[in-house]
Amino acid sequence: MAEARSESPRSATVLEVKSDREILISRTFRAPPRIVFDAWTRPEFVRRWWAPKSCVEVVDIQADVRVGGAYRYQTRHDGRDTTFYGTYSEVTPHTRLAYTQIFDMFPDAAVLVTITFEERDGKTHLVSHEVYPSKEALEGALASGMEHGLRETMDQLDELVASLR
Repeated sequence: MAEARSESPRSATVLEVKSDREILISRTFRAPPRIVFDAWTRPEFVRRWWAPKSCVEVVDIQADVRVGGAYRYQTRHDGRDTTFYGTYSEVTPHTRLAYTQIFDMFPDAAVLVTITFEERDGKTHLVSHEVYPSKEALEGALASGMEHGLRETMDQLDELVASLR
């Protein structure tokens, strides 16, 4: 029996707990940093990958991607709306982003996110360094099913950027 193969196999998303407040997420995407950065920051692309399509609907995406600018992503799951929002503190097109991420259910638990987009042989190696305000906040995020949703959204992002090449 022949083994099914994909011409462009997807890269695995790696999540590492680095300390009681930090995680690193890494993945290599099948597109150059310019495309991955745009897909990460432009609302018309973010709405196509940011939430797991298997269980979440994207309701609204807004982003003013500049230092001091803000973003707001609204989703719906089981009829309930939730919002993620924050402010950009660093925007270096195609190489680096830094911002806060706040989940509306926990407004006092801002996560500091720094993302790098590194060119590797025409692909992008993305690393997201997330620092949570407390050990409990990180444990709560992991217990929420975040890792499963993260893997699904990273697969969706990979499919999108591969189609934009």
